[in-house]
Amino acid sequence: MIRKPNRKIAVDGAAVVREALGRIESPSRRRLLQRSLTLGGLALLTGCTMSDENSVEQALVKVSRFNDRVQGWIFDPNKLAPTYPDSMITRPFPFNAYYGEDEIRQVDAESYRLEVTGLVADRHAWTLAELQRMPQTDQVTRHICVEGWSAIGKWGGVRFSEFLARVGADTSARYVGFKCADDYYTSIDMATALHAQTLLTLTYDGQRLPPRYGFPLKLRMPTKLGYKNPKHIQAIFVTNTYPGGYWEDQGYNWFGGS
Repeated sequence: MIRKPNRKIAVDGAAVVREALGRIESPSRRRLLQRSLTLGGLALLTGCTMSDENSVEQALVKVSRFNDRVQGWIFDPNKLAPTYPDSMITRPFPFNAYYGEDEIRQVDAESYRLEVTGLVADRHAWTLAELQRMPQTDQVTRHICVEGWSAIGKWGGVRFSEFLARVGADTSARYVGFKCADDYYTSIDMATALHAQTLLTLTYDGQRLPPRYGFPLKLRMPTKLGYKNPKHIQAIFVTNTYPGGYWEDQGYNWFGGS
């Protein structure tokens, strides 16, 4: 048997990345992937065949999952995001969703119930009044959008860690998932759920949370990109089964750290 000598093919990594990103139709997704490409991710991309769209897509998914793991490893649950004085609040705070303002979901406050399921001891459905009776706190933090803009807002509500403790959540579980009135859904890691700045928000800038910002309930996490902050929350569940998310199931990074 004649053995062919091993030949190393030189690969222009930057060109590979440019071409791969160019194949992604969504500008926001291109920006997200461009931000999150690592040396490990570049190695994955340089191993794919650029003439094969499936190969490119599979490589980009691997990059995304790789970066999820890296972000999870380096996330410090004790490190706080910067806070700001009220004078720096962005007014008006931008509306942002996968639909227009004329499609904002209207939720009835009186009939609203927050469903809590999964690995929790107390599964009763919460009214807004019950949530409002819990200890409240507020924060002025920066919302960072994957589309490239940011804004500073003032959010008030219940520390999510305290809510999870109240319902007897198994904090050794891997995920907390959310289902929303606008059909949005997402999930986060337990370390972020327990972070001191992760809030179940009921107010914005000292007033009842407006529908455009997620009434009746929004999760606010200054340690995550904007798409990880669900609005109009109707259900929360604790699980060890990966729940995915609206954008995450379309290829966005799941961890979504800011």
